[in-house]
Amino acid sequence: MRVAVLTSTPPSPIEGSGTFVATDALVRGLRTAGDDVHIVPFGLRTRFHTLDRWLYNVAVAFRPPAADVVIGVDLDGFVWAHRRTVPFVAALKGIIADEATHERGWVRVLLSIQARWERKNARRADRVVVPSRYSASVAERVYAVPPAKIAVIPEPIDLRAWRARLARAPRQEHRRPTVLTVARMYPRKRIADLLEAAALLRKRIPAVSIRVVGTGPEYVRARELSAGLRLDGTVELLGDVSAERLAVEYASADCFCLPSVQEAFGIVLAEAMAAGLPVVACRAAAVPEVVPDGRAGILVPPRRPDALADALEALLGDSRRRMNMRRAGMEHVEQFDIGRVTREWREVLAS
Repeated sequence: MRVAVLTSTPPSPIEGSGTFVATDALVRGLRTAGDDVHIVPFGLRTRFHTLDRWLYNVAVAFRPPAADVVIGVDLDGFVWAHRRTVPFVAALKGIIADEATHERGWVRVLLSIQARWERKNARRADRVVVPSRYSASVAERVYAVPPAKIAVIPEPIDLRAWRARLARAPRQEHRRPTVLTVARMYPRKRIADLLEAAALLRKRIPAVSIRVVGTGPEYVRARELSAGLRLDGTVELLGDVSAERLAVEYASADCFCLPSVQEAFGIVLAEAMAAGLPVVACRAAAVPEVVPDGRAGILVPPRRPDALADALEALLGDSRRRMNMRRAGMEHVEQFDIGRVTREWREVLAS
């Protein structure tokens, strides 16, 4: 099967975040299964992302992809799709309209523009693939996509490659109870809640270490808040790191925390469980579908730094509980393995 993938997401895990990671895994999975897959590349990039996405889609319309079936990631394909001559599947990764409700300022304005394009994409596609039941409900409600057109397929993670990278990663001996967070810092990730939780937690566990990987619109605010809370020595904002360094961070932590209130899936949650880390996260959006509460992690009410601190204290103080959650998480994440997810995708593409 010849498959063309339309994606204007920046082609790196740092800029493209979880959308790039999941798309890259899907492409590799389809190629391994024997499909002829090519990604329709970017042309000109202005570095203004919304304009880049529009220019990309206009270019696709002028030079239609040659394939048996086309996958459009998020909004990509919306200009071409209304005159397409081959089957078209829209893969909605984050539901942009839902993301926009948790943002502010220009980010919210620009996401709202992109959401209108994504709605057109979803309405024009033959099938719409979303990564969670939560996302399916949002697509039905905000984009008016008929339920019969929607397929729920989780995001893929290449467990063999990920675990091989973790096995090669040297463990950092922090000799301190260590919490890891990995996030592109948008307001919906609620990094401020984690920092306020850290201020509470260090009163109970003075040696605790909170390590935060990632940058984004909220990075400066997070740095200022950390300084205001006098978290120097407790919280380290690491910024963007290489894939090798990220593996070291996962391999060296005791647990993982993501206080996000909007996740269509949350690929970092799957990565954390694959690394054997128990998870503390919020009972919001698709998170309960990815992290089984009480088995692989502890889910708390959103926007509650005190609840985050309580859950982290409970995990860091109970090594047996962490070990039980480690086993449960590593077993649970098998359902997201690239081979299994690719088979589900091929069934949709063949239909």
